[in-house]
Amino acid sequence: MGCSIGWMRCGLNGVNRVGEYLGPLGLRLLLAYEFWVAGVEKFRSDNWFTDIQDKFPFPFSAIPVDISWQMATWFELIGAIALVTGLGTRFFSVSLAVLTIVAIAAVHWPAQWSTLAELWQGYAITDNGQGNFKLPLIYLVMFLPLILSGPGKLSLDHWIAKRIFK
Repeated sequence: MGCSIGWMRCGLNGVNRVGEYLGPLGLRLLLAYEFWVAGVEKFRSDNWFTDIQDKFPFPFSAIPVDISWQMATWFELIGAIALVTGLGTRFFSVSLAVLTIVAIAAVHWPAQWSTLAELWQGYAITDNGQGNFKLPLIYLVMFLPLILSGPGKLSLDHWIAKRIFK
């Protein structure tokens, strides 16, 4: 019985070591793809922030819409590249999480709700009039391990830290 416990512990340690590389990499790549697509869409289209700026939470509501548009576009594009490479991962994860919170408040949150049951109807991918905050909420939860634990061992952040903090 002691042998099987040792074998299991050894196997789990191996899985944990692989997870230090692949777990955060998977999160980074999926989030990078989603924010790259959103950034490219903003880059190629006209500024529609004018229509929703009044829904931005303070202090973002005080920023001119052209600056907000450019900031959102470039944070999504540069942030996506940073997530792929794992460079500045915590900074860009926090930045993109803040951008996501603003998007939830301005675009995805239900316009009106008075009960938790009504609010819960907005936990959806498609908007049928009650909001659609499910996907951005999933992104926020995906950012948590990157913010709290870092980008993982397959990242430039890890490579640089290994050389600086020998």
